[in-house]
Formats: sequence, structure tokens, C-alpha cells
Amino acid sequence: MYFTKMHGLGNDYLYVYGEVPDNIAELSQKLSERHFGAGADGMIYISPSAAADFKMRIFNADGSEAKMCGNGIRCVGKYVYDKGYTDKTQLTVETLSGIKKLDMQVRSGKIKSVTVDMGPVEVGADIELSAGGRTVIGTPVSVGNPHFVIFVDDIEAAPLYTLGPLLEKHEAFPDGVNVEFVQPLEEGRLRMRVWERGSGVTLACGTGACASAAAAAKKGYCRPYPPVPVELDGGVLEITVGNGENVMMSGPAETVYEGECAI
Repeated sequence: MYFTKMHGLGNDYLYVYGEVPDNIAELSQKLSERHFGAGADGMIYISPSAAADFKMRIFNADGSEAKMCGNGIRCVGKYVYDKGYTDKTQLTVETLSGIKKLDMQVRSGKIKSVTVDMGPVEVGADIELSAGGRTVIGTPVSVGNPHFVIFVDDIEAAPLYTLGPLLEKHEAFPDGVNVEFVQPLEEGRLRMRVWERGSGVTLACGTGACASAAAAAKKGYCRPYPPVPVELDGGVLEITVGNGENVMMSGPAETVYEGECAI
């Protein structure tokens, strides 16, 4: 099997063009392991689609399947363009959370950044939960996949490693949840750290940035326009949250290396 390691702000996956194998859960666990495998937050398979230009399927480091990945879909656009599967700079990609539209920016013949129409985001009412002997108040948000956004005063003191895994599997979220800790900053900026469902702490989460910006806009921490800079451990994403409109996400996509392995 040939794969390409790519990342969006450090949120890295192993990309394969082809059909998903029967042993994908075991394969994703094995190759994602950072000491004995290639090292990644998971694997993404790309294939032709009857409903869009391409289809993507996302598998986390624990072998579970995700519906959507914002950083991952940007890299899908770069993969298919840079490798010659398409010459279009505007693409549609089929995901388990619907068809997403990509607008890709080319520099020196390669894709460097991608803007994704992430579709509508649903921001729920705040809920209070108990976990690890603590009580937290957070905002449930759906970006095709589930998020729980918690606003904090000091992001460096946020209990990411302790509460993250407990909230991911909290009984309030039967299918699990991505957990974001977010600190509002000056000039409408946001600082976010994330515990991703199925992968743990990652350097970035595109859907998490969208969820955080949407929740922050609803609470008045930032304005929907112009784009909201969301500062992640791996870099900055630009998120535009329209009033009742689709959320737009812009950010880079990078190739790390090519590899092959026996499956």
C-alpha cells in the first residue's frame, strides 16, 4: 500500500487513493502509532464518487470512523490536484456529513491553501456536566460531527488532558464528542485547544475551529464578519460565520512525505 502523509496545521493523516480495506480499523491503529507506525492522527481514503468529484472516508487513530475532518478535507483537495487526479481548483467532496465545496489556491503549480464551505453549523444551548469531580458548562455544536465547546479565561490552565477524555465519552454524548477549550482574545481572535474524539490531543481541528467560532459569535465574543482568526497549537485558521449562512474555513495544506507498507 502506498500512502502520503499530509497535514493541516499539524493535524496529520495518512492519505491513500483507493478502496477502503476490510482491516481498516486495525490498519489505522497500527500505522497511526507514533513510535511503531508511520505516526498520524488517523488515515483518510480518497476514491471517485457518484455524487461529487471525489469521496473521502476518515479513520481515527483508534480505528473508529469520523464523519468529517476540516483539516483533512483541505489536504484531500491538495492530494488530488497535486497528483493529477484533477485540474480543477473548485471541487466537491462527498463525506459522511454531506458534500463539501472546496476553493483551492495554487502557487507554483501546487495547492497551498484551501477554503472549504463547511455547510451550516448548529449551536445548541449551554449544558452543565459533571466529570472528574468538576462541573463544567459548555456549548454543544454540530458541524456534521459533534463538539462540546468550553470557554475559559486561561487556555494554558485548561484541563485538556484530564477532562478531555472524560467528556469525550460522557454519557451526555452517546456517540462521543470532540472537546474544545477556547479563550477569547482581543480583536475578536480565539485561542483553541482540542481533544479529538478517537485521536486525543491534536495540534488542530478544522471542524472544532468552526464550532468554536460559531459558539463564540453566538455569545458575542467575536463578530461573524470579517473572518475570525482561530489560533490552534499548529497555526491559525480563518473562520467566517455568517448569520444563518454556511460556515467557511480557510487554511493551509501540506505534504510531508510518501511511504509504502504491507497491509
